[in-house]
Amino acid sequence: MDKYAKRQYIIGVIFALIAIIFIVRLFSLQVLDSSYKKYATRNVLRPVINYPARGLIYDRNGDLLVYNKAAYDLLVTPREVSAFDTTQLCSILKISKDELVQELKKARKYSRYKPSVIVKQLSTEMYAMLQEKLYKYPGFFVQTRTLREYAHPIAAHMLGYVGEVNQSQINKDPYYAQGDYIGITGIERAYEKELRGHKGVSYFLVDVHNRLKGAYNEGKNDSAAVLGNNLTTTIDAKLQAYCELLMQNKRGAVVAIEPSTGEILCYFSGPDYDANLLVGRERSKNYQMLLADTLKPLTNRAISAAYSPGSTFKTINALIALEEGTITPQTTFVCGGPGTKPISCTHHHESPIDLVGGIRESCNPYFWNTFRSIIGNYPKAEDGYKKWREYVESFGLGQRLGTEFYGQSPGNIPQASYYDRFYGRHHWNALTVRSLAIGQGEVIVTPLQMANMAAVIANRGYYIDPHLVKSISDPDNNIHQLDFKRSDCMVHADKFEQVIEGMQEVIDQTNTRYTAHVDGIEICGKTGTIQNTHGADHSAFIAFAPKNNPKIAIAAYVENGVWGARYAAPIASLMIEKYLNDSIGAPNRLATEKRMIEANLLNPNQKK
Repeated sequence: MDKYAKRQYIIGVIFALIAIIFIVRLFSLQVLDSSYKKYATRNVLRPVINYPARGLIYDRNGDLLVYNKAAYDLLVTPREVSAFDTTQLCSILKISKDELVQELKKARKYSRYKPSVIVKQLSTEMYAMLQEKLYKYPGFFVQTRTLREYAHPIAAHMLGYVGEVNQSQINKDPYYAQGDYIGITGIERAYEKELRGHKGVSYFLVDVHNRLKGAYNEGKNDSAAVLGNNLTTTIDAKLQAYCELLMQNKRGAVVAIEPSTGEILCYFSGPDYDANLLVGRERSKNYQMLLADTLKPLTNRAISAAYSPGSTFKTINALIALEEGTITPQTTFVCGGPGTKPISCTHHHESPIDLVGGIRESCNPYFWNTFRSIIGNYPKAEDGYKKWREYVESFGLGQRLGTEFYGQSPGNIPQASYYDRFYGRHHWNALTVRSLAIGQGEVIVTPLQMANMAAVIANRGYYIDPHLVKSISDPDNNIHQLDFKRSDCMVHADKFEQVIEGMQEVIDQTNTRYTAHVDGIEICGKTGTIQNTHGADHSAFIAFAPKNNPKIAIAAYVENGVWGARYAAPIASLMIEKYLNDSIGAPNRLATEKRMIEANLLNPNQKK
């Protein structure tokens, strides 16, 4: 064979091998590999996400608080869009042409191949009208989902609201995609994973006119959505609604707890808002309106407001001194009437006065001396203060309580190092920080902490983590009861009785009787008047009832309420009476109720 024939043979073999490779590859692509078939079917297949309905939310008595209603989103896949009548589509959707163009630009920027939401939360009527015309708009399709609906305009801060996920949330949890919704505040946020359920997906065949022609592959590739779990909360809806009636036109917060369980019966921050404002197509506009409101209705004062406890804190100082043995119930201190130094007596002349009398009369000099005895019980003031601070924190103060309260402030029980920096080490003592004796100065609490403090006293020395949810039930109605931690304070149970006796006398033997006493119910409470340099003083009150085997502990804080017995005490006592008796009885109590409901502390012209 000559060299030319040999070359010809080699070239022929090469071409034959190339042909074989192409044939094998084509066979693999067209017969063995199904991925390209899937790419081809994308032109006629439409995946539709099946969004689960979020779990329902009930009050402690089974009253429905939050449920779902149907809504529809219009989506677009940009690469499938062809020329369409923009005027007609805008008319159906009730949006401007500029808005539609802008949304289409955003969709193309996000992805030409993935669907994006164009218009959210179409009404049922709008959806019905659109369905008849949808074949005219290639690339557009509708997806069903649900929105939250609130059965009663109450407990907005407790329930929270739902909003669209942002990119940061998507990056943190691959479950979410653009356009999904997530709990933003309240128990909607705290129990997001329990409430949200699990998404499913269905695949549909569509024709060239964008019309559904049926399920793809007989639905074998579909997955069903799993409903979210239902929550039963600890809230008593009737008590919550009553509280909101009493607190209308007032700034402040009220928290009520069942002492034996830590279950929160009422959780109010005012001014509040109707949670239905943050649902639907008007949500963004309403949110901006609430955000701009100078009364700050979106602020949850129950867990984030920085309040001084005032004279309600005197109960804690009394209990610490009893446990430390620096006073006994019989210990007396001279009051001396108005003008007593370094902390003045403000309103009574009984002197000397003992523990029960000191609490009953809220005697400032008595508690200054009590505080001094605690700090002075140690060789160094710094050591005495550190021990005092340990006691205070064991009542749940100066720390975040529970796990359900997003945005909760820990309050402030300052460390000794704070005073070291401010005054210099070894250059301060009880006299320097004497305002702490009467709940003023640097000590800061939240209404939730104040209610928990009342629960500790009611329980004679312990608390269960305050919480808002009792149980969780899955779609098969399996109920999971939740357990919460018990914490014991550093004061033993036998030290509480004399303090509680003084708290009962506050209600039965002082001017507070006229605003807080309820015949037939032994209420134990303590008022507080909080100094305010920006206007009228604030009104505070803690209480529990009945005295033995208490069913409710409560804290009320009314900004610019002048003094404790004027607004906080009557509001809290009315709530106690309503909860325990289910009604307001005596004529004088009905008159008090009317006065609280009609009081408008947001009106600068109304006499406080």
